Amino acid sequence: MSQVFDGISHVLLDIEGTTCPVSFVAATLFPYAQKHLGHYLQRHGAEADVKQLVAEVEALWNADPHPEAQALLNQGQDKGEPGQQPPVEPYLQWLIRNDRKVTALKDLQGWIWEEGYRSGELKGPLFEDVPEALQRWHQQGLVLAVYSSGSVAAQQLLYGHSSAGDLRPLFSHWFDTRTGAKQDPESYRQISNAMQTKPAHILFVSDVLAELEAASTAGLRLLFSSRSGNPHRDAGPYPSTETYANVTINAN
Repeated sequence: MSQVFDGISHVLLDIEGTTCPVSFVAATLFPYAQKHLGHYLQRHGAEADVKQLVAEVEALWNADPHPEAQALLNQGQDKGEPGQQPPVEPYLQWLIRNDRKVTALKDLQGWIWEEGYRSGELKGPLFEDVPEALQRWHQQGLVLAVYSSGSVAAQQLLYGHSSAGDLRPLFSHWFDTRTGAKQDPESYRQISNAMQTKPAHILFVSDVLAELEAASTAGLRLLFSSRSGNPHRDAGPYPSTETYANVTINAN
């Protein structure tokens, strides 16, 4: 089914389930980060930015009320010296297994993935129709932006080392959870302000109904990405598509 949108100047895109398969994150990126986490911390633990990140994770761990997180903390304290903070790797591994949306974890994963992308072990597998659509919209003069729970660094790595080559120049803005939660309408208002345009001129594309609802509250236009393999295919009241080849966007 074709979808036509008029009066759009900006296209804001999610990544997982929207421009690349959801399975890439769960089946490839997360296992890669888990496998290389300990070695990365050993090699880079003395660097200032890694020290700062570890300190943030330690503070989060100490305050985390989840019973499993506290059990890991107690186990680490029992094994270590009295009064010393235990190594954070077990907690980070637990955060990865539970897909916790923690900004410090996302940053660390991005650094680990950077090594994998640069070595050629990782490559961003975009849906077949995505590169052509991005090029088409860019040539039309539409402003393209990304909003994903993955860090901006991770977003740029995926598009910089994608199955279609380096597509980063097509995008003008990058947003992650530092902007705010994706299910919070205020996040989309901040994005609109950052891109200096009215919410009604932004088309937000996502595979998560709750994110579309939040963006709708903020006044954005919406398109549900209903891709094969996505865990959720119910678009609710919103227009949906399985391919951007059937999506026409007319700029202001």
